[in-house]
Amino acid sequence: MYTDGALGSRGAALLEPYSDRPDSKGLMLQDQTALQTLVDQASREGFQANMHAIGDRANRIALDIYAQNLKNDDQSQKLRHRIEHAQVVDVSDIPRFSELGVIPSMQPTHATSDKNMAGDRLGQERLAGAYAWRFFLDSGSRIAAGSDFPVEPANPFYGIHAAVTRKDRQDQPEGGWRLGQKLTAAEALRGFTIDAAYAAHQEDSLGGLMPGQWADFLLVDTDIMRTAPENIWQTQVEQTWIAGEAVYEREQD
Repeated sequence: MYTDGALGSRGAALLEPYSDRPDSKGLMLQDQTALQTLVDQASREGFQANMHAIGDRANRIALDIYAQNLKNDDQSQKLRHRIEHAQVVDVSDIPRFSELGVIPSMQPTHATSDKNMAGDRLGQERLAGAYAWRFFLDSGSRIAAGSDFPVEPANPFYGIHAAVTRKDRQDQPEGGWRLGQKLTAAEALRGFTIDAAYAAHQEDSLGGLMPGQWADFLLVDTDIMRTAPENIWQTQVEQTWIAGEAVYEREQD
């Protein structure tokens, strides 16, 4: 389900006007009543709901809808409803994700792609809750990390690099963008594996290397836990295994 548009096009629904377009607060693509009906219907049928929300107004509306859904069905929290992107969130709303059991499905490379325009769109004060991975983790949320392919490259090592350094692959900006929101390499890897599987109700079969799980794994040329963080994005896959069978091997130079 879609609540709003994108930040770059000023389509993300904001609580207050855009800093660089004071006559606009963005747009909602569906009204709250229609979205509530859809979420409640999904919940009744036992389906997880996934709502795209980028702006702080869209995220608040999505959280309000999930809160009402939980009142209507006190078992709906088990469905692990999600908000896709959770990109710009009022800081006061961030703890509501974990309180409601709503999973923030976030894409780390969005921060390093958007860093040059996000401040123009939002102003500095609203950036406090934007691309705020550390705040989410510290408030008890599990982040389902992803790429948003085809908007961004699918390579997960680009995302882990962005999460750990808050820099793009040209090593910019110097010192990292809003560095206080960075993750450790272990936290970022968990977001792309175990917690992503949890967000899809697949934690018993995917996301880790445990007895009874599918033997889906990569062999890589770099220990991303120990390498210099700025080098993580250059990690190369040597082999790919699916269900215990090798399906790819990198050609040697």
